[in-house]
Amino acid sequence: MRIIVAGGTGFIGTALAKSLLEEGHQVWILTRNPKTARLTEGARGVGWDGRTTTGWGELVSQVDAIVNLAGESLGSGPWTGARKNRILSSRVEAGKAISAAILQANPRPKVLIQASAVGFYGPHDDEPVTEESAPGRDFLVEVCRAWEASSQTVEELGVRRVVIRTGVVLSKDEGALQRMMLPFRLFAGGPLGNGRQGLPWIHPADEVAAIRFLLENEKAQGVFNLSAPVPLSNADFGYILAKVMRRPYWLPVPAFVLRLLLGEMSTLVLEGQHVLPKKLQDLGFRFRFETAEPALRDLLTG
Repeated sequence: MRIIVAGGTGFIGTALAKSLLEEGHQVWILTRNPKTARLTEGARGVGWDGRTTTGWGELVSQVDAIVNLAGESLGSGPWTGARKNRILSSRVEAGKAISAAILQANPRPKVLIQASAVGFYGPHDDEPVTEESAPGRDFLVEVCRAWEASSQTVEELGVRRVVIRTGVVLSKDEGALQRMMLPFRLFAGGPLGNGRQGLPWIHPADEVAAIRFLLENEKAQGVFNLSAPVPLSNADFGYILAKVMRRPYWLPVPAFVLRLLLGEMSTLVLEGQHVLPKKLQDLGFRFRFETAEPALRDLLTG
């Protein structure tokens, strides 16, 4: 299979490209700096500006699939007005550029994997959230809805489109888990806020396997939640993390402190959902890591 990955230099994109290349697929990575980007060995870098088809659009006629993971990181800085605009525009402009390239292509790719996030659903209490659940009402919801809509027009062209609403992808080197580990390393770990908010997580091996499963399964179409089938509250996840790290679990961080420190970005840790990957499992996907303790042990002690 010949595949374009937009956002292929990020954590998920790099892992996906490595997996595809190891099995003999051809991978092109869309990147703003193809000469200096750290590409997975064997992948080909192609320059793009994230907004137009200039310099790469003609490549789309030569590939079987596109995976769009492009977008500025949510957690790399305070949510100022300017940064919120970049978070939104980086996703929407990339999706529209990919849609335009597919429109111009002949022949067209067979499938587009469009990234999104479980933030689509907004904060929920304890009720389980599936792909049928309604969207919430906050900034992250606005981002996810626009992100998903940015490439919707390809469906009218006969291209199979899959939207992946991903939870927290665990990594000891970057992202949410790395930040969660810091207070435990300092022997000051505990629940964030009231601790009842859901934390929909997924092991990176399952994230990559699920994307590949959806790429290759012609029955897959529409929205799929990518999160482990046993969701946890923030407090329960933290307790397991402390156990794996052999650290105490005792010092709660009040919600008002997190709001003072993080501003609106505190919603990433103070609000959540108990997300279930119902459609993915109904289609036959099997998780390697269904529960948090084996997943964390694999990442932190394996």
